[in-house]
Amino acid sequence: MLLLVFVPKMAFSNDEKLAKEQTFETQESSEQKDHDASKLVEPTIKRRQVDIAKVDAEDFEIELFYGAMNVVDFGTNPIESLVLSYHVTEDLFVSASYGQTKTEQTSFEVISGARLLTDAERNLRYYDLNAGVNLLPGEGFIGKNIAFNSAFYAVLGVGSTKFAGDQRFTYSGGLGYRVILKDWSAVSVEVKDHVFNIDILGKNKTTHNLSYQLGLSFFF
Repeated sequence: MLLLVFVPKMAFSNDEKLAKEQTFETQESSEQKDHDASKLVEPTIKRRQVDIAKVDAEDFEIELFYGAMNVVDFGTNPIESLVLSYHVTEDLFVSASYGQTKTEQTSFEVISGARLLTDAERNLRYYDLNAGVNLLPGEGFIGKNIAFNSAFYAVLGVGSTKFAGDQRFTYSGGLGYRVILKDWSAVSVEVKDHVFNIDILGKNKTTHNLSYQLGLSFFF
């Protein structure tokens, strides 16, 4: 009678022990897998430092330009100009500009030997008031670590051009590209059309006189 009771109890005890060992092995295997997985998901990421130049908080900008201007019938000549701008918002600005160049002789003067203008009258000077808008802001990169804020811009304006002894009402419009070098300086390239009437050769006509300039500006 005792034997019959003891044998089942021993069998039950052995089964319980085996179950506990299997459970322990399963937990140990799961922990090992988690440990191996944690080793696989540890990428080494090397982050690079990018320095981005920002526009200074000051709203005024003064810009010095130098380039060439093509005056219809009077050739392409060096031009220098000065622009003072006020940035109303991040995208809108107004500006006043002044520029000057000295024109060369026309082909008629060269061939005939006649002089249509005096030396003083060959000097062309203009001033205008413009409204501008920044378009397509973006960034330009030099290498991997240096980035510059940049933007295309458009300007429209009216003003006056003194040339050939007369003051001529002038429309102007242009496109440019500006790159911010530091928070207080920038460089620009600009193409601008100066539209005014001229009648030096005996016929009054509307002329489109293009200027191509490179500028360096300072914010203050």
